Amino acid sequence: MLNPDLHLNTKLFDNDVEKAPTRDGFGQGLVELGEINHNVVALSADLTESTRIEAFAKKFPERFFEMGVAEQNMAAVAAGLAEGGKIPFISSYAAFSPGKNWETIRTTIAYNDVPVKIAGHHSGVMTGPDGATHQMTEDIAITRVWPNMEVFVPCDSHEARKVTIESVRNNKPTYLRFTRDKSPIITTEKTPFTPGKIETFWISHDPKVVIFATGYLLYQALLAANELHEEGIQVLVANVATIKPLDETTITKLISQAPAIVTVEDHQIAGGMGSAIAEYVAKTHPVPMEFIGMQDTFGQTGTPDELVSFYHMDKSAIIKSVKKVIKRKTH
Repeated sequence: MLNPDLHLNTKLFDNDVEKAPTRDGFGQGLVELGEINHNVVALSADLTESTRIEAFAKKFPERFFEMGVAEQNMAAVAAGLAEGGKIPFISSYAAFSPGKNWETIRTTIAYNDVPVKIAGHHSGVMTGPDGATHQMTEDIAITRVWPNMEVFVPCDSHEARKVTIESVRNNKPTYLRFTRDKSPIITTEKTPFTPGKIETFWISHDPKVVIFATGYLLYQALLAANELHEEGIQVLVANVATIKPLDETTITKLISQAPAIVTVEDHQIAGGMGSAIAEYVAKTHPVPMEFIGMQDTFGQTGTPDELVSFYHMDKSAIIKSVKKVIKRKTH
C-alpha cells in the first residue's frame, strides 16, 4: 500500500489523476528562491519560456541573464558569478546543457567546486515528438561522474519545486533533471523531501523485491506494485530522487527486507540510477537485479505514452521484471 506516513496523493490510482510537468515545479521553486535569497540569479540559453525560467526573469530582471544560444558561455559566466558569491541557475534543454557544454561545466564549475545549479530540461523519452536529438537519455551518466557534482531527479512537480529550493543549501555544483510533458502528481505539499534520502513510497508485508525508481516513472512502478499486490506478490517501491550522493544506508535496509532489485528510469541503463545502485550493492550485498530503462538505443518521435511502452519502461514491463528477478532469486 502507499506509505501513509508520506502524505502521498490519495487519488494517485484514479483515471483522472492530476498531472503537471516537473519543469513547472522548477519555475515555481526558482521564484520562491528569488524572493528569499538575493544571491540567486538565473541564466537562460534562449529557452526562457520553455524551461519555465520566464517568471523569475519577469520578477527579477536585474538578476536574469539571457545568454542566447551559447550554452558553453552560459556555464562559464555562471562559474564566474558563483566565484563572486552568487548562486546561479543555468537553464536549457538537457541535450544542450549538460550535453553540449559538458567540458565547460567540468572545467569551470565541477573542478572549481562552485555552487552552480544546472537545470536540464526535456530529459528522457518524455520529450516525445521532439525526437531522439532532444530526448536526453544520457544526462545522469554524464553528470554523476563529475567529482563534486550532486544529482537530483524529482518524481513530480511538487517534488521538483522542493528539489529546486533545497538545491541551494548544499553549496555544491548540482544537476537538476526535469521533464517537458505532464506526468501524474504523486506527492503533496506535505510529502517530506530530504536531499540525499530515499523514501519508500509503497510498503508491504514480507516483500520479495525492491523496485527503485527515479523521476516520473515512479508512477509506473507504483501502478505495477498495486497490480502485483492483487496477484499476491509483495514488493517495496522506493523513490530515488537523489542519485548522487546515493543513500546507501536505506538501500542496505531495503534489500535486507527484500533481497532482489528492479531499477526503473527513463535513461540509458548504462551509467544511470540503476548502475549507481548496482555499483554499491556489488561491493556490499550482491543480489539479483533487473534494469528497466533505455537498452543501449536512442529514442524516436512519438507520444510519451507510446515511447514508454515501446521501450518497455511501463507498468507491464516492470511486472515482468519483478517476476523474472524472483525466479532468479529462487534458483
